[in-house]
Amino acid sequence: MASLNVSSVLVVLFLTCGAVMATKENDQIIKENNCESKMGLPCVLEAFTSIFNTGSISNKCCGELVVLGKVCHSALVKRTLENPLFKDLNPATIIAKSIQTWNNCLALIDSPSPST
Repeated sequence: MASLNVSSVLVVLFLTCGAVMATKENDQIIKENNCESKMGLPCVLEAFTSIFNTGSISNKCCGELVVLGKVCHSALVKRTLENPLFKDLNPATIIAKSIQTWNNCLALIDSPSPST
């Protein structure tokens, strides 16, 4: 059985009003980099919550986010912001949280594990 991927989350969370309003640039980046299939559903939800709401992201999901890559991460966040469901959010705040989440995950993944 195929596992759920980012596409499933986008359908459920982002497109519930039936409107798809993403710029060609972000859509092209997402398509060319196969961004919608690089993270598992639980980690997509964690990342989404940490950026668009209030929450934290686990070490495991930080790892998946870093593997997703900054280009995909940025394009997916920007595309989400273009959705009418999120029109009341402050884009500058969301972009700042997105960058903070990315930087925190990158630092976590790049730092050596403490020895016991």
